[in-house]
Amino acid sequence: MSNDSPQVGYVLKHAQSLLHQRMEEALKHLGLTVSHYSCLQRLRLEPGISAAALARRTFVTRQSMNVMLQQLIDRDLVVRPKQAESGRALPTVLTATGLGALDAAQIVVDEVEQRMLSGLTASESAALADGLAACVSALAE
Repeated sequence: MSNDSPQVGYVLKHAQSLLHQRMEEALKHLGLTVSHYSCLQRLRLEPGISAAALARRTFVTRQSMNVMLQQLIDRDLVVRPKQAESGRALPTVLTATGLGALDAAQIVVDEVEQRMLSGLTASESAALADGLAACVSALAE
């Protein structure tokens, strides 16, 4: 790598930071944060997931997840039983209100992503996604 080329890790972190910031700005008018959005999105993909698994999949601590889930419960975006049917896990699911909020959030998140990728062709966007997935895979091993 030449000294004139930026380090890939730095550029990736800079892009991630700006993406997060722009998503926060876009979601704010919906009363959501990126963490809220990630939580709701994961619950759409895995209804009934435990809080511990949800925390792992959304990159927050268990304690933060418990606080966030209470916020989402208070807003009627998710529900959890008061008591587990078996074991200790309390399965969490989206409410109809939560699905509506997630649909609205998905629109603004998609707009931010489109803005981020606006300087790339479709094939460059696909290559970027493939390259990042390969990087994740290599680091996860």
